[in-house]
Formats: sequence, C-alpha cells, structure tokens
Amino acid sequence: MGILLDSSVLIAAERIGQNPHTVLQQLLVNLGDSEATMSVVTVVELAHGIARAGSTSRRITRESFLNELLKELSVEPITVPIAFRAGKLDGQLQEKGIAIALADLLIGTTALELGYAVATRNLRHFRRIPGLVVREL
Repeated sequence: MGILLDSSVLIAAERIGQNPHTVLQQLLVNLGDSEATMSVVTVVELAHGIARAGSTSRRITRESFLNELLKELSVEPITVPIAFRAGKLDGQLQEKGIAIALADLLIGTTALELGYAVATRNLRHFRRIPGLVVREL
C-alpha cells in the first residue's frame, strides 16, 4: 500500500529542519511503504504557510523546503472522480452531523481513490472518513 502524506507531517519535519529527501526516506522505512505522494491540496496548505511566515528568513526556509519537496515527491491532482467521491462523502457525513474540513476531505478522498493510507498528525479529521487507513506520525 502506498502512503499519501498530509501537510501536518511535512510541516512538523520542516519545523525541525529536516530536508525533504531525508524525511521521505525515513517515512517510507518507518511505515513500510514503497511509494509516497501528496495531494495538490497539501501544496496549497504549504504555500499558505509560506505566505504566513512571520519573517523573511522563515519564508525563505519554508519555500525552499516546498521546492525541494516538489522535486522529491509526486503530486496528485483533484480529479473529477475524487471530487465526486468527496462531495458524496461530505453529504453523507454531514447528514450524520459529521463535518470535516474540505482540505482534509479532499486529501482523504484522494487516498481512497488511490488505495493509499494517509500519514498524518491530524487523526481527528481523517479517522472520520469511512474506509480510510490512517497512519499516525
């Protein structure tokens, strides 16, 4: 099974100064997976963090991390089947009174479509998605 990396995992790695190549190698070994990817939504979240950096040096560090990450890791788009599945799932969950942030719903649904697990530090949202394998980091 492959692994889809949530931004929470990547943000934590960047904050402690790890480089993307090392992060990915460690994650694949620790999780026992042979393939890793991320959603285009994760790129949006990481770019948001660049814009919100409190200093120029922090902004440069974050942007460098994202640029290196994009060289190391493939990015999965939000396709029509993913969007359709996410919309249906969101409707079903909201009928039960369960709300999940759209970004997390799209990331989780992307993983479902790929047959991948999600590696995250945000268990609360991802564990609410039926059928999704969630790996805590």
